[in-house]
Amino acid sequence: MDRDRCQGSGACLFHAEITFGLDADDRVVLGDDRDPEAALRAAADACPTQAISLADPHQEA
Repeated sequence: MDRDRCQGSGACLFHAEITFGLDADDRVVLGDDRDPEAALRAAADACPTQAISLADPHQEA
């Protein structure tokens, strides 16, 4: 997640409202709980500034 790229469109909230929120400056923040993976992928895909990216859980660190 790149808060500097976030423009506060709220697209992430539409797809994954449990995981994402907006702060007082309309920048994306993470909640304590997580939506299903499909919802997280939809949120990342919908972000107009590509501020959200997901790590591949199968990729080695």
